[in-house]
Formats: sequence, C-alpha cells, structure tokens
Amino acid sequence: MIELIPAIDIIDGKCVRLTKGDYNQKTVYGNPLDMAQRFEAIGYHRLHVVDLDGAKSKHVVNSDVLHQITKGTNLIVDFGGGIKTDEDIEKAFEAGASMVTIGSVAVTCPDLFKRWLQRFGAERIILGADVRNGMISINGWKEDSQEHLTDFLRRYVDMGIKNVLCTEISKDGTLSGPAIPLYKDIMAAYPQLNLIASGGVSSIDDIKALDASGIPAVVFGKAIYEGRIDLQELINWKMENCK
Repeated sequence: MIELIPAIDIIDGKCVRLTKGDYNQKTVYGNPLDMAQRFEAIGYHRLHVVDLDGAKSKHVVNSDVLHQITKGTNLIVDFGGGIKTDEDIEKAFEAGASMVTIGSVAVTCPDLFKRWLQRFGAERIILGADVRNGMISINGWKEDSQEHLTDFLRRYVDMGIKNVLCTEISKDGTLSGPAIPLYKDIMAAYPQLNLIASGGVSSIDDIKALDASGIPAVVFGKAIYEGRIDLQELINWKMENCK
C-alpha cells in the first residue's frame, strides 16, 4: 500500500508552493506548524519539508521552522533544501529531522555524499533525483547537470542507497498528473528501491493510480492547498485498503 507523505515548502518561514520550481510563481499558504499539526490530527504520520530559501542560498536557512514542526508534532519528518556541508546536515538532524533528502551534493560532491551515507546510514538518507528532460537538476532546480537519471540511480543503488525521491520538474506544481511511466521504469530497473514519487499529483485518483502501478510512496502538496484532495477522504481510503 502506497505511503502518503504531505509536503510543506518553506520560504521566509511560511508555507508556499512553487510551479515547476519557479520562485517567481509562488503562492503563500500560511504557517508551516499549523499545517503540520493539521496533517497529524487527520492521521498522517510522515511529512516532507523543503527549505526553499536554503535550496536557493545553498545552505540551510529554515532550521528553526523545522525544529518548530518536530517539537510541535510527532510526525516523521524528512527535510531537504540547502544541505551542502557537514554543518548543514548536522543542523537538520539536530532540529529533529528523521531523514534528510540530498540531491545537489550527490551530483557535485559524490565523495561527500558517500561519507554521509556511511556515517548516518541508508535509512536516514534519501537520494533526491530531480529530473528535467532526463537529466538531474541541482541547486533548487536552477541548474541542470550533465548527469543522466539512469547513470545517477545506478551509481547510488550500487553504493547502497535505499530511498529515492524522484521529482519530474515539468510536472511539479502543475496539477497535471504524475509521471507514472517514469516511476514504473525506475521500479522495473530497481524493484528494491523505496521510490517516492513527486510532482503533478492533482487528485486522489492520481494517488490511486500510483498505488496500482506499485509505487511505494508519494509526496503531494499543491493539490492539498488548492482543495483538490480531501485529506480525510484520502486517509480513509488508505485505512480501508490496509484492513
């Protein structure tokens, strides 16, 4: 059964959503802690938090907001955005993150990523695979690397990575439906992965389609804030199917 992971993206301490990672296409939705507590009250257990200021600035910025969420809820929180150094990753864990999502460093500093994987363990590291036209994007999606998704995944699966968050950037924030063929291809190549799909989810039907395709987990945000997904209805569907 697919794992449901609501998302909170943070700019200036507020909950926001971008479209296709464009900081000029920003909608503000309010207080991150209030939103996290709402998710928990309904029955969700996981939360994906992205420090968009950190991704842009290339260092963690909103660790205080992360700490507010982890202190104010019992949610299992994974955190990403701006983690570039030992200080950044330690700050994220000290602020209460259970896991961190690392994307850019895995491209630009693979030796550092490998050291973190060995130091913190594969259970606490999520490989961020942000994809545009088949290539990995970095630094808050503001730069495209020369790394193809296939080669990127192969290298880190061989290194022991277990968790991968894959975002199809052309889908993100568009409410146009998830990139199911892409995720199915990844699962066919690496069935052992805990693959987390991200981008384009517009409805409960989209999540049901991902589940039917065998995708282990999904991150979704804008569909919540735009009223496209009823969080209670979604959790009821999962609970009914887990009986």
